[in-house]
Amino acid sequence: MPKITWVLDGGREISANVAVGHNLMEAAVANNVPDVIGECGGCLSCATCHVYVDPAWAAKTGKPGEMEDDMLEITTAERREMSRLSCQIIATEELDGLILHVPHI
Repeated sequence: MPKITWVLDGGREISANVAVGHNLMEAAVANNVPDVIGECGGCLSCATCHVYVDPAWAAKTGKPGEMEDDMLEITTAERREMSRLSCQIIATEELDGLILHVPHI
């Protein structure tokens, strides 16, 4: 299982081993990561699971798809180059060690 780390505003970290195939919004909610809400359950309609992918991991997580890109326009926190919706990032062994920064909302 890949280990994922969420870095909160202020620097506190929460790490968890996430089963391959699970999306990282579900993993964040299951691990009580603050400010990752996942209000729509991962159907790409709310943008409440906004995160910033650590730049070192950008190539492995890829870029947002067209619908995700549109949803990133309505995030509460500022959109940045590394913005992603964590419901659209699926855990794979290749993402072991991934770091996601969570904007405070």
